[in-house]
Amino acid sequence: MQSANMLLRKIVRSSVLPFATQHGMKKDLFLVSRTLSLSLCLKQDKSCEPSEKLDLDEWKKVMKSGLQEEVSETVSEPKELSSLAAARETLEMWRLAGRAVPEKISEEQLKTFMECPSKSAKKKYLKFLHLKELYKKHNKRKMDEKRERKLEAQDQASKTDETKKSSFVCLWSSTMDKAYNWRAAQSMIFGQPLVFDMSYEKEMSVREVTNTVRQLVLSESCNRRSVDPFHIHFCNFKDDSLYQREFIKHYREAWDKLLITVTDRCYTEIFPKDKLIYLTADSPKVMKTFDHDKIYIVGSMVDKSIKTGVSLAQAKRLGLETAALPLEKYLLWSSGAKNLTLDQMMHILLTVKDTADWKKALEFVPKRKYCGFVNKPVKELKKTLDLINTLKLGRGREEVEKQFAKNYTKKYKLK
Repeated sequence: MQSANMLLRKIVRSSVLPFATQHGMKKDLFLVSRTLSLSLCLKQDKSCEPSEKLDLDEWKKVMKSGLQEEVSETVSEPKELSSLAAARETLEMWRLAGRAVPEKISEEQLKTFMECPSKSAKKKYLKFLHLKELYKKHNKRKMDEKRERKLEAQDQASKTDETKKSSFVCLWSSTMDKAYNWRAAQSMIFGQPLVFDMSYEKEMSVREVTNTVRQLVLSESCNRRSVDPFHIHFCNFKDDSLYQREFIKHYREAWDKLLITVTDRCYTEIFPKDKLIYLTADSPKVMKTFDHDKIYIVGSMVDKSIKTGVSLAQAKRLGLETAALPLEKYLLWSSGAKNLTLDQMMHILLTVKDTADWKKALEFVPKRKYCGFVNKPVKELKKTLDLINTLKLGRGREEVEKQFAKNYTKKYKLK
């Protein structure tokens, strides 16, 4: 009996233990082999030898080390996803706390959220995503309502003779789209170039780049529908940039079919420098007339913090001529910076190019930024503005009246 027991132990040690360590089945086989050995030992009256106890202890250590390796392998896998899960839990807690948090957030947006340097930056980014989500829902609701109204109108028109009118409208709209595309195609051959400098991505946040692309989409639509459109050039445009991803979101399959020129080259490599004029609000030179032989450059930048001098520094670095729109010459500016959106710049440049009338062109400036158009000499307007500012600063009324009398007494006496 003792020889059979020894033979069984040798079989277990030589065959079962290596197989268990190789296939990760140490725990179960350990229990089976141990029960076999114990059952044979219990049948005998004598207790097991001390060498056998030492072997079982070593076996137990081997089995425990194998189990620890298995646990470490299972724990190491979700470490990569632990940070994302923690970020999602943080978002869920903020949502329950009533903060502005988007309902759906992608992994890319979640990684951007985790890369924010501070808690306030994270809050601002989540608020931006929340507002963007609300904007999309609002647009979708408007489109659904518009579609429902259109279906109702079609149902009503089918009962009357208005079906002919609706078909005529559809035919007219498709014909106009073809005409607009034909004009844009002609502008790519004969039109005056207008350059958008796309090298300001690093100067802006994700939200500002999104707003920039939205304004550029409006500018391209306005240009395509004009009588004499520009030949639009997107220069310094990098592949797989944030600009490109946002454009693809807006245009989708139509992005590759746009009748514009997109290049990663700088405008100084495409056009001669003596024909380039960089339009910037910080330029000391004021643009008097629109020159059809020049090529104007507009910086594709939306700057919420209003970093003055960025585009001017870019133009000086390249040795280009600069110019600013004559806003103060024609508008009684009230307050705020003289920076305009890209679509407003496009409207102004198209109107000046077609009509050469600055007053008509500057009607596209938002009404909140100026009090009215200039109808008096500039010096007199500056004096009145100085008087208004002194009143705002709270100076004495007598001092203001003296200054007013000093400036305007001669004028009233002559009358």
